[in-house]
Amino acid sequence: MALKKKPENPPPGAPLWMTSYGDMVTQILIFFVMLFTFSSIDAARFRELAISLQSAFKGGTGILTGGQSITVETLGPTRANLAQLTEAMHQIMNIVESSGLKGAVETSINERGLVISIKDSTFFDLGKADLKPRSKQILDNIGKALKGLPNQIRIEGHTDNLPINTPQFPSNWELSTARATTVLRYLVEHVGLSPEKMSAVGYGEFRPLFPNDSEEHRAKNRRVDIVVLLEEASKGEPPVMPVEGVKR
Repeated sequence: MALKKKPENPPPGAPLWMTSYGDMVTQILIFFVMLFTFSSIDAARFRELAISLQSAFKGGTGILTGGQSITVETLGPTRANLAQLTEAMHQIMNIVESSGLKGAVETSINERGLVISIKDSTFFDLGKADLKPRSKQILDNIGKALKGLPNQIRIEGHTDNLPINTPQFPSNWELSTARATTVLRYLVEHVGLSPEKMSAVGYGEFRPLFPNDSEEHRAKNRRVDIVVLLEEASKGEPPVMPVEGVKR
């Protein structure tokens, strides 16, 4: 009777099928992140998220070495960070709805990260850069949702194209920058966000969402954007250096 051939020892490392399995789990995670977002936001925001997912997740080969398990860390920092931003976006959307500010505060995720866009009239009087009393409570709640995130945060001020010429604000550059700085300082000094992660910029009237051809469009262009930058998008930011006396 012929002897059965002894099976050869398997090659070291994980079997080849684990590569395909790792890729499959990654795609399933992406699908459920998209499904979760779609269940709470409209189709336009879903398309924005789809574009950002395509950009953030493009390229790469799935390789799972022997002895490793599939965890969030295995999926890569950008994908894990996007999930964090999606969770923060839903928290902020709940805050907006409970505060009755659905038309005044909008949230979206794009290739830069999470964008929280706030109409200027929600926070400021016309031509002013002092926060309205009600806006402080809104910033308290938004800041709490952002506090645990590792991302860089950029506050961007925008105006319409109507000129301003006051002793305090000779142009829209100064007004937009002052408003962005006011929001930044409140988030740092009263909410406790890390100043090392924060920056402020004023764009004046030069980055409008709509043509400044009607009062409705001008009102939409007057805004402050809180942009929570994806880790990929923040790679061009200057490195953080320790500063004496700054709380971390």
